[in-house]
Amino acid sequence: MNSLIGTYDCKVDAKGRLMMPSGMKKQLVSIIEDGFVLRRSVFQPCLELYPMSEWQTVMQKVNKLNRFKKKNNDFIRRFNAGARMVDIDGSGRLLIPKDLIGFAGISKNIVISPAVNIIEIWDKDRYEQAIDDAAIDFADLAEEVMGQDDDDHGIS
Repeated sequence: MNSLIGTYDCKVDAKGRLMMPSGMKKQLVSIIEDGFVLRRSVFQPCLELYPMSEWQTVMQKVNKLNRFKKKNNDFIRRFNAGARMVDIDGSGRLLIPKDLIGFAGISKNIVISPAVNIIEIWDKDRYEQAIDDAAIDFADLAEEVMGQDDDDHGIS
């Protein structure tokens, strides 16, 4: 799957249904039938929507962990906590389970933002705060992550 593009402002109805924006649906059309996994983010107060193929790739790595090591077992449990298989219905809606809405603090207004090959689902206010908080350090972060001089790690 190619990298996803586009940040979208959306709304969630009282039942927790999100109407997937047409621009995002067009990018997902080839994989929409396979379904998705929706889970809590590890690092942010948002949700992550994995296309099933991406989820399987991540789980192949997780499944290689030795479950007889407590830290690995704890990681696996926490990583999978709240994860749900979800589908985009025929009307283009995605139902977000109530416990995941609570985790992400989702109100009516949300933001859908791609993170390379997955989709982050944020409460709009929390998303704006996270962007504002990161703006101060972004130049330094960009230089550290993308500014490598060797051809294997940086971009130009």
